[in-house]
Amino acid sequence: MTTGLTTHPLILDAGTSFRAIARAAAASPLAGQTPCEQWDVGALVRHLLFYAPVLAAAGRHGQPPLGPATESEISLDAHWADQLSEAVDDVADAWGDPAAWSETTTMAGSDPMPAPMIGGMVLGELVVHGWDLAAATGSRPEFSVDVLLGTYAAVEQMAELGRGMAIFGPEVVVGADASLLDRIVARTGRNPGWPAEELA
Repeated sequence: MTTGLTTHPLILDAGTSFRAIARAAAASPLAGQTPCEQWDVGALVRHLLFYAPVLAAAGRHGQPPLGPATESEISLDAHWADQLSEAVDDVADAWGDPAAWSETTTMAGSDPMPAPMIGGMVLGELVVHGWDLAAATGSRPEFSVDVLLGTYAAVEQMAELGRGMAIFGPEVVVGADASLLDRIVARTGRNPGWPAEELA
């Protein structure tokens, strides 16, 4: 894992890309399918909004504010894309500070973990769920090469742990010519060819 001094700009960069994806998705139906079988677009957005304060608080080495007890309790309206953009902006602001990557931190009272490990998870969340949202709403995600390289390293580090916790599915095999983004999402158990290959 890279250090905070080199990784924190990647969070800011990934946040900018994610906000562009959210803006492009603003008019999409919340009932639309996503690459995650158990989620429609609304469920994906609720998941992101539920965990954004937790991730931001971890970057600030503090506790998240009180909020809904479950993801399903989050209410979405016609401005959900703005709400999501603001939430991601807060996460990027927290982890865009080099101090976020020092020592250890926790996620809503969990056992302390190395801050760079959690920061890598945050980077993966932005890129992988950004891809989820873009694929579900018909836009093309644009992440910089540096962001993708950092995300690939983070996903490689936590892949087996993620599978053990049922956060990631079985790795999808991709060709030797697959893009770096395709390799990342395949490592997490997603089909880079979705939806064409899934819905055929």
